[in-house]
Amino acid sequence: MKRPTSRFVFILALSVLLVSGCTHKITQDSLVREMADRKRLTYLPETPYKLRQFSSYNRESVGPDKEGWYANGDMSYFLREEENEGRREFVMFDAEGPGAIVRWWMTFYKAQDGVLRLYLDHDPEPVIEGHPYKVLSQGLLAPAPFSVAVPAAAPEEERGNDLYVPIPFAEHCKITYENDILEIKDGHLWPDVFYNICYREYSPGTGVESFSRKALTRAQQAFNEAKDSLEDLKPQGSHNKELGGDIAPGESASLRFEEKGKAVSYLVLRLSSSDVQQALRSTVFSASFDDTQTVWVPVGEFFGTGYKRLGHRTWMNRTTEDGLMESFWIMPFRTTCSLNFHNHGDETVKIKAAARLCRYPWKPESLYFGASWHEYRHIKTRSESDDFFDVNYVDIKGKGVYAGDQIALFNMADTWWGEGDEKIFVDGESFPSSFGTGSEDYYGYAFGRPEPFSHPFISQPTGSGNFHPGLTVNMRLRSLDAIPFTSSISSNIELWHWRATCINYAMTAFYYAQVPYSVNIKPDRESVRFPVATSEDDFTSGEAGDVCRTIEQFKND
Repeated sequence: MKRPTSRFVFILALSVLLVSGCTHKITQDSLVREMADRKRLTYLPETPYKLRQFSSYNRESVGPDKEGWYANGDMSYFLREEENEGRREFVMFDAEGPGAIVRWWMTFYKAQDGVLRLYLDHDPEPVIEGHPYKVLSQGLLAPAPFSVAVPAAAPEEERGNDLYVPIPFAEHCKITYENDILEIKDGHLWPDVFYNICYREYSPGTGVESFSRKALTRAQQAFNEAKDSLEDLKPQGSHNKELGGDIAPGESASLRFEEKGKAVSYLVLRLSSSDVQQALRSTVFSASFDDTQTVWVPVGEFFGTGYKRLGHRTWMNRTTEDGLMESFWIMPFRTTCSLNFHNHGDETVKIKAAARLCRYPWKPESLYFGASWHEYRHIKTRSESDDFFDVNYVDIKGKGVYAGDQIALFNMADTWWGEGDEKIFVDGESFPSSFGTGSEDYYGYAFGRPEPFSHPFISQPTGSGNFHPGLTVNMRLRSLDAIPFTSSISSNIELWHWRATCINYAMTAFYYAQVPYSVNIKPDRESVRFPVATSEDDFTSGEAGDVCRTIEQFKND
Protein backbone atom coordinates (compact mmCIF):
# COMPACT_ATOMS: atom_id res chain seq x y z
CA MET A 1 0.00 0.00 0.00
CA LYS A 2 1.24 3.46 -0.89
CA ARG A 3 1.60 5.96 1.89
CA PRO A 4 -0.70 9.01 1.58
CA THR A 5 1.00 12.02 0.10
CA SER A 6 1.41 15.17 2.18
CA ARG A 7 -1.04 16.92 -0.17
CA PHE A 8 -3.65 14.21 0.51
CA VAL A 9 -3.12 14.48 4.28
CA PHE A 10 -3.54 18.26 4.09
CA ILE A 11 -6.77 17.99 2.10
CA LEU A 12 -8.11 15.34 4.51
CA ALA A 13 -7.31 17.51 7.54
CA LEU A 14 -8.90 20.55 5.89
CA SER A 15 -12.03 18.54 5.14
CA VAL A 16 -12.32 17.49 8.77
CA LEU A 17 -12.07 21.12 9.88
CA LEU A 18 -14.70 22.23 7.39
CA VAL A 19 -17.09 19.48 8.43
CA SER A 20 -16.68 20.24 12.12
CA GLY A 21 -17.24 23.98 11.48
CA CYS A 22 -14.76 24.81 14.23
CA THR A 23 -11.01 25.25 14.08
CA HIS A 24 -10.30 25.15 17.80
CA LYS A 25 -11.66 23.52 20.90
CA ILE A 26 -13.81 25.39 23.41
CA THR A 27 -12.14 25.14 26.81
CA GLN A 28 -12.33 26.74 30.22
CA ASP A 29 -9.23 28.74 29.34
CA SER A 30 -10.50 29.93 25.95
CA LEU A 31 -13.84 31.08 27.37
CA VAL A 32 -12.25 33.04 30.20
CA ARG A 33 -9.93 34.79 27.75
CA GLU A 34 -12.83 35.56 25.45
CA MET A 35 -14.81 37.04 28.35
CA ALA A 36 -12.22 39.78 28.88
CA ASP A 37 -11.52 40.55 25.21
CA ARG A 38 -13.58 43.56 24.10
CA LYS A 39 -12.62 43.09 20.47
CA ARG A 40 -14.35 39.68 20.36
CA LEU A 41 -17.70 41.47 20.48
CA THR A 42 -16.86 43.35 17.28
CA TYR A 43 -16.85 40.15 15.21
CA LEU A 44 -19.44 37.51 14.55
CA PRO A 45 -18.70 34.60 16.90
CA GLU A 46 -15.70 32.58 15.77
CA THR A 47 -17.52 29.45 16.85
CA PRO A 48 -21.25 29.90 16.13
CA TYR A 49 -23.67 29.47 19.04
CA LYS A 50 -27.20 30.28 20.15
CA LEU A 51 -27.68 32.02 23.51
CA ARG A 52 -30.46 30.38 25.52
CA GLN A 53 -31.75 30.58 29.10
CA PHE A 54 -33.35 28.32 31.69
CA SER A 55 -35.27 30.23 34.35
CA SER A 56 -37.99 29.87 36.98
CA TYR A 57 -40.43 32.01 34.97
CA ASN A 58 -44.11 31.36 35.61
CA ARG A 59 -45.17 28.49 33.34
CA GLU A 60 -48.57 30.12 32.82
CA SER A 61 -46.80 32.28 30.24
CA VAL A 62 -47.11 30.31 27.01
CA GLY A 63 -47.52 32.95 24.30
CA PRO A 64 -48.01 36.68 23.62
CA ASP A 65 -51.63 36.16 22.62
CA LYS A 66 -52.48 33.83 25.51
CA GLU A 67 -53.75 34.54 29.00
CA GLY A 68 -50.92 34.41 31.50
CA TRP A 69 -48.34 36.18 29.34
CA TYR A 70 -47.78 38.68 32.17
CA ALA A 71 -48.13 36.17 35.00
CA ASN A 72 -46.03 37.07 38.02
CA GLY A 73 -44.80 34.67 40.71
CA ASP A 74 -41.72 33.58 38.73
CA MET A 75 -40.26 31.30 41.40
CA SER A 76 -39.82 27.65 42.28
CA TYR A 77 -40.71 26.46 38.79
CA PHE A 78 -38.42 23.55 37.96
CA LEU A 79 -38.26 21.17 35.01
CA ARG A 80 -39.04 18.14 37.17
CA GLU A 81 -38.31 16.40 40.47
CA GLU A 82 -35.92 13.43 40.66
CA GLU A 83 -34.79 11.01 43.32
CA ASN A 84 -31.06 10.43 43.32
CA GLU A 85 -29.52 8.06 45.90
CA GLY A 86 -32.33 8.90 48.27
CA ARG A 87 -32.06 12.62 47.66
CA ARG A 88 -34.97 14.73 46.42
CA GLU A 89 -33.47 16.91 43.70
CA PHE A 90 -35.28 19.54 41.62
CA VAL A 91 -33.96 19.83 38.07
CA MET A 92 -33.54 23.45 36.96
CA PHE A 93 -31.28 23.01 33.92
CA ASP A 94 -31.06 20.15 31.44
CA ALA A 95 -29.31 20.67 28.10
CA GLU A 96 -27.81 18.33 25.56
CA GLY A 97 -24.35 19.44 24.55
CA PRO A 98 -22.11 20.75 23.33
CA GLY A 99 -22.55 24.00 25.22
CA ALA A 100 -21.37 26.28 28.00
CA ILE A 101 -23.03 28.02 30.95
CA VAL A 102 -22.00 31.67 30.78
CA ARG A 103 -24.12 33.52 33.37
CA TRP A 104 -25.87 32.04 36.42
CA TRP A 105 -28.03 34.13 38.78
CA MET A 106 -30.11 33.02 41.79
CA THR A 107 -31.81 34.37 44.88
CA PHE A 108 -34.00 32.80 47.54
CA TYR A 109 -36.72 33.53 50.05
CA LYS A 110 -36.07 31.35 53.12
CA ALA A 111 -34.79 28.53 50.89
CA GLN A 112 -31.12 29.35 50.53
CA ASP A 113 -29.76 26.55 52.74
CA GLY A 114 -29.90 23.84 50.10
CA VAL A 115 -27.41 22.07 47.85
CA LEU A 116 -26.65 22.82 44.21
CA ARG A 117 -25.29 20.01 42.07
CA LEU A 118 -24.01 20.15 38.52
CA TYR A 119 -23.70 16.94 36.50
CA LEU A 120 -21.80 16.76 33.22
CA ASP A 121 -21.89 14.34 30.30
CA HIS A 122 -24.30 11.90 32.02
CA ASP A 123 -21.86 11.19 34.85
CA PRO A 124 -23.92 10.27 37.98
CA GLU A 125 -21.39 12.06 40.20
CA PRO A 126 -21.66 15.85 40.34
CA VAL A 127 -18.64 17.84 39.24
CA ILE A 128 -19.82 20.81 41.36
CA GLU A 129 -21.65 20.44 44.68
CA GLY A 130 -22.28 22.89 47.49
CA HIS A 131 -24.34 25.54 49.23
CA PRO A 132 -25.73 28.02 46.66
CA TYR A 133 -23.90 30.99 48.14
CA LYS A 134 -20.57 29.16 48.09
CA VAL A 135 -21.05 27.99 44.50
CA LEU A 136 -22.40 31.23 43.06
CA SER A 137 -21.12 34.18 45.06
CA GLN A 138 -18.56 33.16 47.68
CA GLY A 139 -15.69 32.02 45.49
CA LEU A 140 -15.92 28.23 45.41
CA LEU A 141 -14.92 28.25 41.73
CA ALA A 142 -13.31 31.69 41.35
CA PRO A 143 -13.16 34.99 43.27
CA ALA A 144 -14.83 38.29 42.41
CA PRO A 145 -15.69 39.57 39.89
CA PHE A 146 -16.49 36.10 38.55
CA SER A 147 -18.42 35.24 41.73
CA VAL A 148 -20.29 38.01 43.53
CA ALA A 149 -23.43 38.97 45.50
CA VAL A 150 -24.98 42.41 44.97
CA PRO A 151 -25.72 44.87 46.42
CA ALA A 152 -23.03 44.18 49.05
CA ALA A 153 -24.79 46.62 51.41
CA ALA A 154 -28.05 44.64 51.31
CA PRO A 155 -28.86 41.84 53.77
CA GLU A 156 -27.23 38.59 52.60
CA GLU A 157 -30.55 36.87 51.98
CA GLU A 158 -31.74 39.72 49.73
CA ARG A 159 -28.79 39.88 47.34
CA GLY A 160 -28.52 38.63 43.81
CA ASN A 161 -25.95 35.83 43.57
CA ASP A 162 -24.09 36.08 40.25
CA LEU A 163 -21.65 33.56 38.78
CA TYR A 164 -19.69 34.45 35.65
CA VAL A 165 -17.36 31.43 35.69
CA PRO A 166 -17.95 29.72 32.31
CA ILE A 167 -18.81 26.04 32.58
CA PRO A 168 -18.35 24.24 29.24
CA PHE A 169 -19.76 20.78 28.55
CA ALA A 170 -19.14 18.39 25.68
CA GLU A 171 -22.28 16.23 25.72
CA HIS A 172 -24.77 17.17 28.41
CA CYS A 173 -25.34 19.33 31.49
CA LYS A 174 -27.86 19.02 34.30
CA ILE A 175 -28.22 21.23 37.37
CA THR A 176 -30.30 20.28 40.40
CA TYR A 177 -31.27 21.88 43.67
CA GLU A 178 -31.92 19.93 46.87
CA ASN A 179 -33.76 21.45 49.78
CA ASP A 180 -36.05 19.36 51.97
CA ILE A 181 -38.10 22.36 53.12
CA LEU A 182 -39.59 22.80 49.64
CA GLU A 183 -43.22 21.69 49.65
CA ILE A 184 -46.49 22.34 47.85
CA LYS A 185 -48.70 25.01 49.45
CA ASP A 186 -51.84 26.24 47.74
CA GLY A 187 -50.70 24.65 44.50
CA HIS A 188 -47.30 26.37 44.58
CA LEU A 189 -43.90 25.01 45.51
CA TRP A 190 -42.71 27.05 48.48
CA PRO A 191 -40.44 28.68 49.79
CA ASP A 192 -39.37 30.64 46.75
CA VAL A 193 -36.35 29.84 44.59
CA PHE A 194 -35.56 32.19 41.69
CA TYR A 195 -33.02 31.42 38.97
CA ASN A 196 -31.82 32.51 35.53
CA ILE A 197 -29.09 30.48 33.79
CA CYS A 198 -27.78 31.62 30.40
CA TYR A 199 -25.89 29.15 28.25
CA ARG A 200 -24.40 28.81 24.82
CA GLU A 201 -25.77 26.08 22.61
CA TYR A 202 -23.08 25.08 20.11
CA SER A 203 -23.70 23.19 16.87
CA PRO A 204 -23.40 19.38 17.02
CA GLY A 205 -19.83 18.34 16.45
CA THR A 206 -18.30 21.44 18.04
CA GLY A 207 -15.28 20.44 20.07
CA VAL A 208 -15.77 21.29 23.74
CA GLU A 209 -13.66 20.23 26.72
CA SER A 210 -16.00 19.75 29.67
CA PHE A 211 -15.47 21.60 32.91
CA SER A 212 -13.31 19.86 35.51
CA ARG A 213 -11.25 20.83 38.51
CA LYS A 214 -8.10 20.20 36.48
CA ALA A 215 -9.33 22.48 33.70
CA LEU A 216 -10.21 25.13 36.27
CA THR A 217 -6.68 24.93 37.69
CA ARG A 218 -5.12 25.15 34.22
CA ALA A 219 -7.14 28.31 33.57
CA GLN A 220 -5.89 30.19 36.63
CA GLN A 221 -3.58 32.44 34.64
CA ALA A 222 -6.44 33.27 32.29
CA PHE A 223 -8.63 34.13 35.30
CA ASN A 224 -5.93 36.37 36.76
CA GLU A 225 -5.45 38.23 33.47
CA ALA A 226 -9.21 38.53 32.94
CA LYS A 227 -9.69 39.90 36.46
CA ASP A 228 -7.09 42.59 35.78
CA SER A 229 -8.73 43.49 32.47
CA LEU A 230 -12.26 43.61 33.90
CA GLU A 231 -11.42 45.61 37.01
CA ASP A 232 -8.42 47.78 36.11
CA LEU A 233 -9.83 50.11 33.46
CA LYS A 234 -6.95 51.67 31.57
CA PRO A 235 -7.37 53.72 28.40
CA GLN A 236 -5.93 51.82 25.45
CA GLY A 237 -4.71 53.09 22.11
CA SER A 238 -3.04 56.20 20.77
CA HIS A 239 -3.70 58.92 18.16
CA ASN A 240 -5.40 60.95 20.83
CA LYS A 241 -7.61 63.82 19.64
CA GLU A 242 -9.22 66.42 21.89
CA LEU A 243 -11.85 69.10 21.64
CA GLY A 244 -13.24 71.59 24.10
CA GLY A 245 -15.29 74.72 24.47
CA ASP A 246 -18.87 75.92 24.53
CA ILE A 247 -21.69 74.34 22.52
CA ALA A 248 -24.59 76.74 22.07
CA PRO A 249 -28.18 75.48 21.83
CA GLY A 250 -28.66 73.78 18.48
CA GLU A 251 -24.92 73.50 17.82
CA SER A 252 -22.50 70.54 17.67
CA ALA A 253 -18.86 69.69 18.20
CA SER A 254 -17.12 66.70 16.64
CA LEU A 255 -14.01 64.53 16.73
CA ARG A 256 -13.23 63.16 13.26
CA PHE A 257 -10.78 60.50 12.13
CA GLU A 258 -9.70 59.29 8.69
CA GLU A 259 -7.54 56.23 9.13
CA LYS A 260 -7.48 52.61 8.03
CA GLY A 261 -7.24 49.60 10.31
CA LYS A 262 -8.41 51.45 13.41
CA ALA A 263 -11.15 51.44 16.03
CA VAL A 264 -12.17 53.90 18.72
CA SER A 265 -11.02 52.29 21.97
CA TYR A 266 -11.56 55.10 24.48
CA LEU A 267 -13.76 58.16 24.78
CA VAL A 268 -13.75 60.58 27.70
CA LEU A 269 -16.04 63.53 28.35
CA ARG A 270 -16.50 66.27 30.92
CA LEU A 271 -19.62 68.39 30.67
CA SER A 272 -20.71 71.45 32.62
CA SER A 273 -23.79 73.64 32.44
CA SER A 274 -26.00 75.83 34.59
CA ASP A 275 -28.35 72.80 34.69
CA VAL A 276 -26.13 69.72 34.58
CA GLN A 277 -28.94 67.20 34.99
CA GLN A 278 -30.83 68.57 32.00
CA ALA A 279 -27.61 68.82 30.00
CA LEU A 280 -26.85 65.11 30.59
CA ARG A 281 -30.15 64.32 28.84
CA SER A 282 -30.30 67.12 26.25
CA THR A 283 -26.70 66.74 25.06
CA VAL A 284 -26.63 63.78 22.70
CA PHE A 285 -23.68 61.64 21.65
CA SER A 286 -23.97 60.35 18.10
CA ALA A 287 -21.40 58.45 16.06
CA SER A 288 -21.00 57.68 12.38
CA PHE A 289 -18.65 55.07 10.99
CA ASP A 290 -17.86 55.02 7.27
CA ASP A 291 -20.64 57.57 6.72
CA THR A 292 -23.32 55.50 8.50
CA GLN A 293 -24.76 56.81 11.78
CA THR A 294 -25.14 53.94 14.24
CA VAL A 295 -25.21 55.68 17.65
CA TRP A 296 -27.66 58.25 19.06
CA VAL A 297 -27.89 58.38 22.88
CA PRO A 298 -27.96 61.17 25.51
CA VAL A 299 -24.47 61.45 26.97
CA GLY A 300 -25.57 60.66 30.52
CA GLU A 301 -27.12 57.37 29.49
CA PHE A 302 -24.37 56.46 27.04
CA PHE A 303 -21.84 56.64 29.88
CA GLY A 304 -24.19 54.91 32.34
CA THR A 305 -24.96 57.66 34.84
CA GLY A 306 -28.50 58.54 33.75
CA TYR A 307 -29.10 62.26 34.17
CA LYS A 308 -27.34 62.67 37.52
CA ARG A 309 -23.67 62.83 38.31
CA LEU A 310 -23.20 59.43 39.88
CA GLY A 311 -20.20 57.22 40.45
CA HIS A 312 -20.19 53.76 38.90
CA ARG A 313 -17.86 51.44 37.00
CA THR A 314 -18.46 48.64 34.53
CA TRP A 315 -16.27 46.95 31.93
CA MET A 316 -17.49 49.35 29.25
CA ASN A 317 -18.03 52.67 31.04
CA ARG A 318 -17.11 54.56 34.17
CA THR A 319 -18.34 57.80 35.74
CA THR A 320 -17.45 59.82 38.82
CA GLU A 321 -19.50 62.13 40.99
CA ASP A 322 -17.33 65.07 39.93
CA GLY A 323 -18.37 64.64 36.31
CA LEU A 324 -15.72 62.48 34.59
CA MET A 325 -17.35 60.12 32.05
CA GLU A 326 -15.42 57.39 30.19
CA SER A 327 -16.32 54.80 27.55
CA PHE A 328 -14.30 51.69 26.72
CA TRP A 329 -16.50 50.31 23.92
CA ILE A 330 -14.53 49.22 20.86
CA MET A 331 -15.97 51.00 17.81
CA PRO A 332 -14.33 49.83 14.57
CA PHE A 333 -14.44 51.49 11.15
CA ARG A 334 -12.86 50.99 7.74
CA THR A 335 -11.73 54.52 6.90
CA THR A 336 -13.76 57.29 8.59
CA CYS A 337 -15.25 58.01 11.99
CA SER A 338 -17.14 60.98 13.41
CA LEU A 339 -17.89 61.32 17.15
CA ASN A 340 -20.41 64.09 17.69
CA PHE A 341 -21.85 66.00 20.65
CA HIS A 342 -25.02 67.96 19.88
CA ASN A 343 -26.73 70.35 22.28
CA HIS A 344 -30.51 69.95 21.94
CA GLY A 345 -31.14 71.93 25.13
CA ASP A 346 -31.88 75.58 25.82
CA GLU A 347 -28.67 76.38 27.72
CA THR A 348 -25.08 76.51 26.52
CA VAL A 349 -22.98 73.55 27.63
CA LYS A 350 -19.22 73.44 28.03
CA ILE A 351 -17.47 70.20 27.11
CA LYS A 352 -14.00 68.74 27.12
CA ALA A 353 -13.69 65.49 25.19
CA ALA A 354 -10.94 63.22 23.91
CA ALA A 355 -10.79 59.94 22.00
CA ARG A 356 -8.16 57.29 21.32
CA LEU A 357 -7.79 54.77 18.53
CA CYS A 358 -6.37 51.26 18.62
CA ARG A 359 -5.28 48.95 15.83
CA TYR A 360 -8.11 46.92 14.41
CA PRO A 361 -7.96 44.29 11.66
CA TRP A 362 -11.16 44.64 9.63
CA LYS A 363 -12.46 41.23 8.55
CA PRO A 364 -15.54 39.92 6.71
CA GLU A 365 -16.94 39.06 10.17
CA SER A 366 -16.47 42.61 11.52
CA LEU A 367 -19.42 44.49 13.01
CA TYR A 368 -20.18 48.16 13.59
CA PHE A 369 -20.97 49.38 17.09
CA GLY A 370 -24.50 50.66 17.57
CA ALA A 371 -26.54 52.19 20.39
CA SER A 372 -30.09 53.53 20.44
CA TRP A 373 -32.23 55.35 23.00
CA HIS A 374 -35.85 56.27 23.53
CA GLU A 375 -38.14 57.15 26.42
CA TYR A 376 -41.68 56.22 27.34
CA ARG A 377 -42.31 59.61 28.92
CA HIS A 378 -45.24 59.88 31.31
CA ILE A 379 -46.44 56.39 30.55
CA LYS A 380 -49.30 54.81 32.47
CA THR A 381 -48.32 51.57 34.15
CA ARG A 382 -51.50 49.89 32.99
CA SER A 383 -52.81 49.43 29.47
CA GLU A 384 -56.24 50.57 28.28
CA SER A 385 -57.57 47.19 29.45
CA ASP A 386 -55.97 47.71 32.90
CA ASP A 387 -53.31 45.09 32.18
CA PHE A 388 -49.51 44.99 32.18
CA PHE A 389 -47.55 45.18 28.92
CA ASP A 390 -44.14 44.82 27.29
CA VAL A 391 -41.87 47.74 26.43
CA ASN A 392 -39.19 47.51 23.77
CA TYR A 393 -35.47 48.18 24.01
CA VAL A 394 -34.93 47.71 20.30
CA ASP A 395 -35.85 45.61 17.27
CA ILE A 396 -33.01 45.00 14.83
CA LYS A 397 -33.24 43.44 11.39
CA GLY A 398 -29.91 42.15 10.14
CA LYS A 399 -26.98 40.18 11.47
CA GLY A 400 -25.01 40.94 14.62
CA VAL A 401 -24.63 40.58 18.38
CA TYR A 402 -26.74 42.09 21.18
CA ALA A 403 -24.32 43.47 23.79
CA GLY A 404 -26.44 44.93 26.60
CA ASP A 405 -28.93 47.53 27.71
CA GLN A 406 -29.84 50.10 30.33
CA ILE A 407 -32.91 51.69 31.86
CA ALA A 408 -33.19 55.11 33.48
CA LEU A 409 -36.63 55.54 35.01
CA PHE A 410 -38.34 57.96 37.32
CA ASN A 411 -40.80 56.22 39.62
CA MET A 412 -43.81 58.10 40.99
CA ALA A 413 -45.08 55.72 43.68
CA ASP A 414 -43.95 54.42 47.06
CA THR A 415 -43.71 50.88 45.78
CA TRP A 416 -41.66 48.59 43.53
CA TRP A 417 -41.84 49.16 39.79
CA GLY A 418 -39.87 46.19 38.44
CA GLU A 419 -41.70 42.86 38.52
CA GLY A 420 -41.37 42.76 34.71
CA ASP A 421 -39.57 39.89 32.96
CA GLU A 422 -37.25 40.29 29.96
CA LYS A 423 -38.46 38.64 26.76
CA ILE A 424 -35.89 38.44 23.97
CA PHE A 425 -36.88 36.93 20.63
CA VAL A 426 -34.06 35.91 18.27
CA ASP A 427 -34.37 35.22 14.53
CA GLY A 428 -38.16 35.12 14.49
CA GLU A 429 -38.78 32.89 17.52
CA SER A 430 -42.41 32.43 18.50
CA PHE A 431 -41.38 32.10 22.17
CA PRO A 432 -38.42 34.04 23.57
CA SER A 433 -35.19 32.13 24.13
CA SER A 434 -34.60 34.49 27.08
CA PHE A 435 -37.62 34.75 29.40
CA GLY A 436 -36.77 36.04 32.85
CA THR A 437 -38.18 36.40 36.35
CA GLY A 438 -38.08 40.13 37.14
CA SER A 439 -36.36 43.34 36.16
CA GLU A 440 -33.88 43.36 39.05
CA ASP A 441 -33.07 39.70 38.36
CA TYR A 442 -32.23 40.56 34.76
CA TYR A 443 -29.94 43.30 36.05
CA GLY A 444 -28.24 40.98 38.54
CA TYR A 445 -29.55 42.08 41.93
CA ALA A 446 -32.64 40.95 43.89
CA PHE A 447 -35.81 41.97 45.73
CA GLY A 448 -35.66 45.51 44.32
CA ARG A 449 -32.87 46.51 46.72
CA PRO A 450 -32.09 50.25 46.32
CA GLU A 451 -28.43 50.21 47.37
CA PRO A 452 -25.98 51.24 44.60
CA PHE A 453 -23.51 48.69 43.25
CA SER A 454 -20.97 48.37 40.45
CA HIS A 455 -19.61 45.29 38.70
CA PRO A 456 -17.96 44.74 35.30
CA PHE A 457 -21.22 43.48 33.77
CA ILE A 458 -24.01 44.90 35.97
CA SER A 459 -24.52 48.23 37.67
CA GLN A 460 -27.03 50.24 39.68
CA PRO A 461 -25.56 53.75 40.07
CA THR A 462 -28.74 54.72 41.92
CA GLY A 463 -31.79 52.82 43.14
CA SER A 464 -33.44 55.78 44.88
CA GLY A 465 -36.57 55.26 42.77
CA ASN A 466 -36.98 51.57 43.55
CA PHE A 467 -39.53 52.00 46.34
CA HIS A 468 -40.12 55.76 46.36
CA PRO A 469 -40.50 58.56 43.85
CA GLY A 470 -37.08 59.04 42.33
CA LEU A 471 -34.54 58.00 39.70
CA THR A 472 -33.28 54.45 39.18
CA VAL A 473 -30.53 53.50 36.72
CA ASN A 474 -29.86 49.81 35.92
CA MET A 475 -27.36 48.45 33.40
CA ARG A 476 -26.46 45.02 32.06
CA LEU A 477 -23.53 44.49 29.71
CA ARG A 478 -22.84 41.21 27.94
CA SER A 479 -19.66 39.38 27.02
CA LEU A 480 -19.92 35.58 26.98
CA ASP A 481 -23.69 35.98 27.25
CA ALA A 482 -23.88 38.30 24.22
CA ILE A 483 -26.73 37.24 21.95
CA PRO A 484 -25.91 36.52 18.28
CA PHE A 485 -28.66 36.99 15.70
CA THR A 486 -28.59 36.12 12.02
CA SER A 487 -31.76 37.84 10.79
CA SER A 488 -33.41 39.72 13.67
CA ILE A 489 -33.67 40.34 17.39
CA SER A 490 -36.46 41.88 19.44
CA SER A 491 -35.43 42.83 22.98
CA ASN A 492 -38.26 43.62 25.40
CA ILE A 493 -39.14 43.70 29.07
CA GLU A 494 -42.46 43.85 30.88
CA LEU A 495 -43.53 47.07 32.53
CA TRP A 496 -45.02 45.43 35.63
CA HIS A 497 -45.51 47.98 38.41
CA TRP A 498 -47.32 47.24 41.66
CA ARG A 499 -49.19 50.54 41.41
CA ALA A 500 -51.36 51.97 38.64
CA THR A 501 -49.42 55.21 38.29
CA CYS A 502 -47.43 57.23 35.78
CA ILE A 503 -43.66 57.00 35.29
CA ASN A 504 -40.82 57.89 32.90
CA TYR A 505 -39.07 54.85 31.40
CA ALA A 506 -36.00 55.51 29.23
CA MET A 507 -34.28 52.58 27.48
CA THR A 508 -30.85 52.27 25.87
CA ALA A 509 -29.65 49.27 23.84
CA PHE A 510 -26.06 48.41 22.85
CA TYR A 511 -25.23 46.09 19.97
CA TYR A 512 -22.89 45.29 17.08
CA ALA A 513 -24.24 44.73 13.57
CA GLN A 514 -23.23 44.34 9.96
CA VAL A 515 -24.28 47.02 7.49
CA PRO A 516 -26.90 47.04 6.10
CA TYR A 517 -29.20 46.63 9.09
CA SER A 518 -32.21 48.51 10.41
CA VAL A 519 -33.54 49.41 13.85
CA ASN A 520 -37.00 50.53 14.88
CA ILE A 521 -35.72 53.19 17.32
CA LYS A 522 -34.98 56.49 15.58
CA PRO A 523 -33.37 59.67 16.95
CA ASP A 524 -35.98 61.53 19.01
CA ARG A 525 -34.80 65.10 19.28
CA GLU A 526 -38.01 66.29 20.91
CA SER A 527 -37.83 63.78 23.76
CA VAL A 528 -34.34 64.81 24.90
CA ARG A 529 -35.57 68.40 25.16
CA PHE A 530 -38.27 67.56 27.73
CA PRO A 531 -37.39 68.63 31.29
CA VAL A 532 -35.98 65.73 33.27
CA ALA A 533 -37.77 64.73 36.47
CA THR A 534 -35.74 65.31 39.62
CA SER A 535 -38.69 65.36 42.04
CA GLU A 536 -42.41 64.64 42.15
CA ASP A 537 -43.07 68.33 41.52
CA ASP A 538 -40.81 68.30 38.44
CA PHE A 539 -42.68 65.30 37.09
CA THR A 540 -46.07 66.98 37.16
CA SER A 541 -45.04 70.54 36.25
CA GLY A 542 -44.15 72.20 33.00
CA GLU A 543 -45.44 71.68 29.49
CA ALA A 544 -47.88 68.73 29.30
CA GLY A 545 -46.84 67.83 32.82
CA ASP A 546 -50.20 66.37 33.73
CA VAL A 547 -50.62 64.28 30.57
CA CYS A 548 -50.11 60.53 30.95
CA ARG A 549 -50.39 58.16 28.02
CA THR A 550 -51.12 54.47 27.71
CA ILE A 551 -48.87 52.06 25.83
CA GLU A 552 -51.46 52.00 23.04
CA GLN A 553 -51.12 55.76 22.61
CA PHE A 554 -47.33 55.45 22.39
CA LYS A 555 -47.65 52.80 19.70
CA ASN A 556 -50.07 54.95 17.71
CA ASP A 557 -47.81 58.03 17.73
